[in-house]
Amino acid sequence: MRVPFEWLKEFIDISLGADEVAHTLTMIGLEVEAVERLGDDAVFEVNVTPNRPDCLSIFGIARELSAALNLSLRLPEYDIKEQVSKDDFRIEIMDEDLCHRYAGRIVKGVKISDSPEWLAKRITKCGTRSINNIVDITNYVLMELGHPLHAFDLNTLDGSRIKVGVAGQVDRIVTLDGLERKLSGDTLLIWDDKRPVAIAGIMGGAETEVTASTKDVFLESAFFEPTSIRRTSRTLSLKSESSYRFERGADIEFLSMALDRAASLMQKIADGKVYGKLDVYPKRFVPVSVNVRYDKVNRILGTTISHEDMVNISKRLKIDIVQHDTDSFTATPPAFRPDIKRDTDIIEEIARIYGYNRIKTTLPKAFISAADTDHRRMTVQRIKDIISNAGFNEAINYSFMNEANLDMLNIAQEDRRRNTISIQNPLRKENSLLRTTLMPSMIENFLHNFSRGVKDIRIFEVARIFENMGRPLPLEISCLSGIYYREKTPSLWKEDAGSFYLVKGMIESLMKDLHIHEYGFSSSEEPFLHAGQSCRFQISGTDIGFLGALSPMTVERLALKISKPEIIVFEIDMDKLISLVPVSMKYSPVPKFPSIERDIAIIVDESLSASELEGLIKGYPSELIEEVSIFDLYKGQNIPEGKKSLAFNIRYRLPSRTLTEAEVEELHQGIVGYITEKTGGRLRV
Repeated sequence: MRVPFEWLKEFIDISLGADEVAHTLTMIGLEVEAVERLGDDAVFEVNVTPNRPDCLSIFGIARELSAALNLSLRLPEYDIKEQVSKDDFRIEIMDEDLCHRYAGRIVKGVKISDSPEWLAKRITKCGTRSINNIVDITNYVLMELGHPLHAFDLNTLDGSRIKVGVAGQVDRIVTLDGLERKLSGDTLLIWDDKRPVAIAGIMGGAETEVTASTKDVFLESAFFEPTSIRRTSRTLSLKSESSYRFERGADIEFLSMALDRAASLMQKIADGKVYGKLDVYPKRFVPVSVNVRYDKVNRILGTTISHEDMVNISKRLKIDIVQHDTDSFTATPPAFRPDIKRDTDIIEEIARIYGYNRIKTTLPKAFISAADTDHRRMTVQRIKDIISNAGFNEAINYSFMNEANLDMLNIAQEDRRRNTISIQNPLRKENSLLRTTLMPSMIENFLHNFSRGVKDIRIFEVARIFENMGRPLPLEISCLSGIYYREKTPSLWKEDAGSFYLVKGMIESLMKDLHIHEYGFSSSEEPFLHAGQSCRFQISGTDIGFLGALSPMTVERLALKISKPEIIVFEIDMDKLISLVPVSMKYSPVPKFPSIERDIAIIVDESLSASELEGLIKGYPSELIEEVSIFDLYKGQNIPEGKKSLAFNIRYRLPSRTLTEAEVEELHQGIVGYITEKTGGRLRV
């Protein structure tokens, strides 16, 4: 931003030279990148950071200098010979969430001409071209006070009415630059009684601009929601001095003074008659108080600033001190400082004005713990190594998705994965939400590789998902997710195990490598998985994730040019999994006595899962059962419709002695009778 030195002197009495002022500004965080000498004046090129819209004006820079140099600050003078407003002119705000305040004045009988030399010269130094006295006045006040204004030709407005509302069905407007702009339905517009006359906060319309024939003016000063202006500006690829300030946050309280200052100049320079102010202010500014402890200020800064100096510095920055005692003070930031929200923000302000050069440099203290004691970090790396050894490649994706991703997966509206968090400034609409599941990223990774002819796809990711809990911060959960696909090709041998069982076997191997034994599988109801090829994982009764083939409906939505592809996906709650991994291992000696094994095949209902039957066997009250494992599933000849045969191997052992055939046989028969009674099944012979 260009700041003429002579203009600054109208607000503060500075005895310093231009170079000293440039140094002072830089030291308080307003870096002066260059100083241009123009005759008797110097123009500073000031780099204003995005969080300081209050400094995007000559007065704002002067206010900062007055605080840094402890000088008095003068407001610009204005004197309005006000007339009574017309009763029939009114302002109506249709969308109070997007426009918190809208004020205006009617100025009649203006004489359009070139601006006085002093005014034209000043705005030219700031990089703005002189047009005519009315338009130049709005630009002058913008540069001077930092609040955007807009002047309409009053006689081109229909119905003696100004409305502020979104475009809705109106999809086009011709702006001051003569271009037709295509509008989205949520674009905030300024309307007269019949049509839109400006894009709010960005640019006026061509039909209502001030021209050489203009006699009467309606002058606008408003506050628009920054996110709305930013979104519209980006959508239309339309930037202006007004949008630059509005999208960073204007001063909702100061806009009235900016309006009066401009009206006063129109009265003085253009011989206009100023009518009474119209001001609609539905969403009033409510200041937020911040409590600051004196000891915290000095502890963070490493200083010994007195309590009195802390309070005085805050006051010099126009921060109201509503209360102070022996331990702390309570500060209320003004409307032009929306960036001050916490005590650390006040501490930073104190540091700026106190002087960074007066704060001693000290090395930070850091405590490093031994890496080998970090159970979580080591377990995560161990899990990654196990999955990588199974042939999977790790992916790193952005933590974003969109609503269409959840629709593709047929996620129900009441599902907790619909508790999404919107990103305020997404790079693109496809990345407008934080992920509540890693599935969309896995599918996107699959499609990227599949479209490039990769026939064996094994990808996994370990990352966080985010759930909106209705609190300031979301619930964050670490997840492990993966996808497996292998194109079916002619082979010399037949592979009995399908892709689902290969991935399920990998998960089981992972559990065993992590020394987790009390795990099991049950039927899954995930809407995007194949009902006959899916399951959920449990560890000690805790549900930790799912595994399965994508359902035909989901696969169809991917529009793959291949018949019935088998795409396997899985997702595991890493936080729950890691909490169930033993922190330390307890080793047992190799058994001294031999085991005895028996097989059992039971014909049961097809709806009964193998894990349920396995759980029944393991739950049989006997200390002799050492291990139970399934080795066969059969449906077909000699098995009734709706039934299946499940075969298990049971290993019996005692650590204290050798078992006899008789006692094992007795126990085995007891188990057979127990499970046939519990399941309604029968022994397959």
